[in-house]
Amino acid sequence: MALLQISEPGQSTNPHEHRLAAGIDLGTTNSLIASVKSGLAETLPDEQGNHSLPSVVRYCENEIIVGEAAKLAAADDPLNTISSVKRYMGRGLNDIKELGGRRPYEFADGDSAVPRIHTVAGDVSPVEVSSEILKSLKERAEASLGGTLSGVVITVPAYFDDAQRQATKDAGKLAGLNVLRLLNEPTAAAVAYGLDKQAEGVIAVYDLGGGTFDISILRLNKGVFEVMATAGDTALGGDDFDYAIAKWIMDEAGIHDDTSHHQMRRLMRDACAAKEALTSADVAALNIELDNGTSWHGELTRELFNQLISPLIQKTLLPCRRALRDAGVDTTEVQSVVMVGGSTRVPHVRDKVAAFFQQQPLTDINPDTVVAMGAAIQADILAGNKADGDLLLLDVIPLSLGLETMGGLVEKVISRNTTIPVARAQDFTTFKDGQTAMSIHALQGERELVSDCRSLGRFALHGIPPMVAGAARIRVTFQVDADGLLSVTAREETTGVESGIEVKPSYGLTDTEIETMLRDSIEHAEDDVASRMLREQQVEAERVLEALEAALADDGDLLSAAERNEIELVAKKLIELSKGSDVRAIKDGISALDKSATEFVARRMDGNIKKALAGHNVNEF
Repeated sequence: MALLQISEPGQSTNPHEHRLAAGIDLGTTNSLIASVKSGLAETLPDEQGNHSLPSVVRYCENEIIVGEAAKLAAADDPLNTISSVKRYMGRGLNDIKELGGRRPYEFADGDSAVPRIHTVAGDVSPVEVSSEILKSLKERAEASLGGTLSGVVITVPAYFDDAQRQATKDAGKLAGLNVLRLLNEPTAAAVAYGLDKQAEGVIAVYDLGGGTFDISILRLNKGVFEVMATAGDTALGGDDFDYAIAKWIMDEAGIHDDTSHHQMRRLMRDACAAKEALTSADVAALNIELDNGTSWHGELTRELFNQLISPLIQKTLLPCRRALRDAGVDTTEVQSVVMVGGSTRVPHVRDKVAAFFQQQPLTDINPDTVVAMGAAIQADILAGNKADGDLLLLDVIPLSLGLETMGGLVEKVISRNTTIPVARAQDFTTFKDGQTAMSIHALQGERELVSDCRSLGRFALHGIPPMVAGAARIRVTFQVDADGLLSVTAREETTGVESGIEVKPSYGLTDTEIETMLRDSIEHAEDDVASRMLREQQVEAERVLEALEAALADDGDLLSAAERNEIELVAKKLIELSKGSDVRAIKDGISALDKSATEFVARRMDGNIKKALAGHNVNEF
C-alpha cells in the first residue's frame, strides 16, 4: 500500500516532489532499514513483521538466500553461509588473519589484496556479500513505501577508515542504491536521541554491536551535533562474547581446535543463545550436539559469563578514556551516556559503563533501532523533504592526514578530530635546482616519520618549470568529504599544472594498527620530536652541501687553491657530522660552512652583477 502524506497547509512538499528516502543500519549481526512516515522515523518490517534482518547470506548453486533462512542454515552449510561480513569490509587477507578466532570459511587463493570467500556459487568478496543484504533491505523498503527509493543514508562505525567506508559505499552502489551519505553510527544515534529528548550539552555514545565498538563524545546544542572526539575498535563486539563462551564450552566438553566447520557453527549458535538467555536469567542450560553423535550437557552461570567477557568489556573502556582526553572533558562533564547496539543489553556491560562514567546509562531507547532511525531522519533531510531541514552534523576524522617531505618526515595537513567535510591547503617547494616533477605521498597517522605512519597513496606532479631550488610554489590540497573519503590534489601556481588522486586503497588498517597508532604517538612523542629535529638538520645539511657543490662547479675559479681547500675541509666535516645523531653539532657545522663560504658567495654575487651590467650603462636600468 502506498504511503499517504498528510501535512499542515503550506508546510508540505507537493506530492510529486516528495522523495522516498531511507536510513540503513548495516550491522555486523543484524541490519535494519527505517524511513520517516508522517514526520516520525520508524523501522520497516518484512512481510512476516520482522524488523531486524540477520546479516547472513547463503550462496546456493541457483539462488542466494538472505536473512533468517540463511541464518538457520549456517550450521548445516557453514562454508556457503556468510555472517559477520562487516568485519571483512575494506580489509586484506593479512588483516583478516589478525582478527583472531577461527573463521568457518574458505578464502580463495589469489593475488588480489581483496579477500574472496569460496562458495558453491563462486568466489565472492565482502562487498558483494554486503550488497546482497542491502538489496534485500531495498526491496523491503520499496514494497513497504510503495515506490522507488530516491536515496539512502548508510551508517558505518565512526572508526571505519577510508578503505572500509569506500567498501561500504561500493556495496550500496552494487545494490542499486543512491547513497546520499555515509553517517557515523554514534552520530545517527545522537540525531534520533537529540531530536526526541531535546538534549543539550556533552553526551557520550557507547556503541557496542555484533562486531564493532565505537565511543563518541558529542556536543549537542540547538540542533547542531558536533563530534568532539571518537575512538573505538573495528574488531570487537558481541561476536567476541560468543567466541569466549564457545571457547569455554570447547575446553569443558573436550572439543579440539581442529574440529569441523559444522561443529564450530553449532557452538557459535549455542553460545549466542546462552548469551541472550543470560540477559534476563541467572543460569543458561547447555545441550551441545557433538560430531560423534553424542551430546555434552552443562550450564553457564551469569557470574561465570561475566568473568569470561570482563577482559573484552575492559578493552572498550580504554578507547573511552582516550576519547574523553581528546575531547578535553572528564566524566563529570558528561551529562548523559547513550547505549547503542544489541550487545549493550548485556547487564555486565551496563554495570561496567555505569561505573566508568559514574552514572546510569540511558537505556530507554531501543539500542537496536536508534541508529537506523537517526539515519532515516538524516536521509529525509538530504532528500529535500524537510523544508526546515537545517540539522547540522559535524563528524570528525579519526587520524591526522599529511604528506611526506624530504628526509622521510610527515607534514600534517589536517589534524585528527578535525570536523568534516574539510579542505586544507599547504604550499611546498622544490628541493633541487631545475626540478620539473614532484612525487606526492599521502599518509595517515600521528607520528613524525613516514615509516611510522600508514601510506594512503602516491601520485606525481609533472610540468613544474625548471627553477632554482625553493622558487617553485606547489599547493597541495587535502579534501575530506561528508562521507570521510579523501582526495588529494597538487597544483603548480605559476603554470597551473595540476594532478591528484582519490584515495581508494584496496584494504584498510588492521585493528592492531588502529589501536596502536594513537598510543604510539603519545608514548614516543619525545623520541619523535628528537627524530624530526635530527632529520630536518640532516636535510638542511644535504641542501647546503648540494648548493655548495653546484656553486664550486660553476665558479670554483673565483677561489684560490688554499681557499677552496679550506671550504672543502669544512664541508667534509659537515658530511661526517650529518651521519651522526647530534642535532646541535650538525647545526653548528652548517653555520661553520656558511661562515667559511661567505667570501665565496660575495664574489659570486659581484661576478653575476658584472655579467648582468656588461654592455649596458646605469641609465638603462
